[in-house]
Amino acid sequence: MSKPGASVEANQRATGVQLGGRLQGLSLPRQVLFLAFWPLLEQVLTFFVGFTDLIIAGRMAGGVDRVAILDAMGLGGYVAWFFNILQGAVATGVMALVSRATGGGDETLANRALGQGLWLGIAAGCATWVILWLGIGPLVQWVGLTPTAASYAHDFLHTLAISAPFSGALFAINAALRGSGDTRTPFLSMIVVNVVNTALSWTFVFGPAPLGGHGIEGIARGTVVGWITGLLTTLMLVGRRANDTLHWQKRFLKPDPTTLGRIIKVGLPQSVEIAGMWMIHAFSIRVIAGLGDQGALGAHILAIRVESMSFLPGFAIATAAATLCGQYLGAGSREMAVKSVRLCWKYAVILMGSMGLFFALYRHELIAWMAPGSELHASLAAPLLIICAITQPFFATCIILKTSMRGAGATPIVMRWSFASLFFYRVAVLSILAQLHLTTLTLVWIVLSLDLLTQAFIFTRLHLQGKWLHYKV
Repeated sequence: MSKPGASVEANQRATGVQLGGRLQGLSLPRQVLFLAFWPLLEQVLTFFVGFTDLIIAGRMAGGVDRVAILDAMGLGGYVAWFFNILQGAVATGVMALVSRATGGGDETLANRALGQGLWLGIAAGCATWVILWLGIGPLVQWVGLTPTAASYAHDFLHTLAISAPFSGALFAINAALRGSGDTRTPFLSMIVVNVVNTALSWTFVFGPAPLGGHGIEGIARGTVVGWITGLLTTLMLVGRRANDTLHWQKRFLKPDPTTLGRIIKVGLPQSVEIAGMWMIHAFSIRVIAGLGDQGALGAHILAIRVESMSFLPGFAIATAAATLCGQYLGAGSREMAVKSVRLCWKYAVILMGSMGLFFALYRHELIAWMAPGSELHASLAAPLLIICAITQPFFATCIILKTSMRGAGATPIVMRWSFASLFFYRVAVLSILAQLHLTTLTLVWIVLSLDLLTQAFIFTRLHLQGKWLHYKV
């Protein structure tokens, strides 16, 4: 019996297609491992930063105040995700262009995409900062937090918004590096972000005066400094890569309308998709915040933090899928692009499905780990992890197939079908349930899971049809 992956390697050799750079000479499974390894460690670090922020927040106060703080952090987590609307769109466009250029051996285009992506990332970050600064007040009021939780949310979010231009630039650079096959350098930069964030957030909250004692705003200050330090680290590391495919060149930092247009062409549909997703998710948050159960929003975020232990590694594998897909398409092999995506799909389903079983078996221990001593949050969040466990294979399917399509430049397809499913379940269905006064936190999660299941079937069908392979970047 042949070894797993042997037939894949044989097909790769038969096509005569070999990728260059750091992926040269590697079998397809080893290419996936090489590209996913560093992002996996990066995602694990990111999880522990979010976990640390919640631990800090959960220990700042007790009783009613702790519930208010965790609700504020819950909203803060969703607002932080808003950063990905413009920044993530730029990153997707940069990664798609760099991966195609790298696969096609066009080093000039790859470096031009890096330079133009830097400025687009900064611009997207500045736009995000302005939007957040103007919209935080109305958003907090619309969601319907308690006055105490609203006050905490204002303090946290106004400071967090300052980090947007720096994170936008870092997202763009890291996306370019991943598209070229270098996932190690983004990992190193994110180590800096995470370590600085964790250390300073703790110091700003619990340290001695004048450094400490800044409450929930101190957590956000640590995040801001973390992003600034991470960006400076990446700028320095890329500047020292004179012999690598991607490195700073002054001529490519000058505005180039053609390259900017190509990045925007790929990224714009995603920005529309994620903006719609964010508004739809904000509606879900409003529904959850309006439930009669005290602490529902905090329990919702705790369950998502636990779930992130599976979907963050899933995103690491999706990074490999998008990079390989783009590079093989750039090299002219649609066959190998499809094979690389399907191998990543299999890995993600196995990994995330196994993690889901772990969530179901140890749900009470996991919630107690995140919010020690809070029986209220434990009783609300534990049932959500059962639902989470069941949906993990479908979630894995959505992550891999949607990300690989974006890496191929087929962002309009992803935008259209994602938005349709999200709107139906997370707005229409939740609105009907709310009007009928049938909404509970568990039922909300069931509806969200039906959305994931539907999207999994939709994108499986779209993947098998293959039209996403024909998009130009």
